[in-house]
Amino acid sequence: MDRRLTEHGVCFVCGRENPHGIGVQWWVREDGTVYAQVTFREAQQGPPGHAHGGALAAVLDEAMGASVWAAGYMVLAGELHIRYLRPVPLGQEVTVEGRIREREGRKIYTEGRILLPDGTVTTTAQGLFIEAPHMFPPDIPLRWQPVDT
Repeated sequence: MDRRLTEHGVCFVCGRENPHGIGVQWWVREDGTVYAQVTFREAQQGPPGHAHGGALAAVLDEAMGASVWAAGYMVLAGELHIRYLRPVPLGQEVTVEGRIREREGRKIYTEGRILLPDGTVTTTAQGLFIEAPHMFPPDIPLRWQPVDT
């Protein structure tokens, strides 16, 4: 059963308190894949009528990072590699996914993708996240925990 993940405040991608944010609501599948349905708006426009590459990178960064946080690791992004395969139209709902590929010590390797409604992959990503609990206050909750819906 898929579970909704908590959102957090003013985050540019998923914070509901950010009037300039994208407003993504994340879900996690039983296999640990994090996903969301996203519709990019004019505020995220790059080429006319299409989403900006930076907006696409931001949601992929967040999807991959959320998959790691949901697995219980406090991390920071170390590397992101984005491949833009096809433009993403504004006003069309797309699916964004992120998941852990493997873990090697403090390094957690991830992958993500954006898909059009017909399943066409528009953008792919690989990420390296580094466990860094010392960077966070000791009482910080794992903000990417599933919540009951």
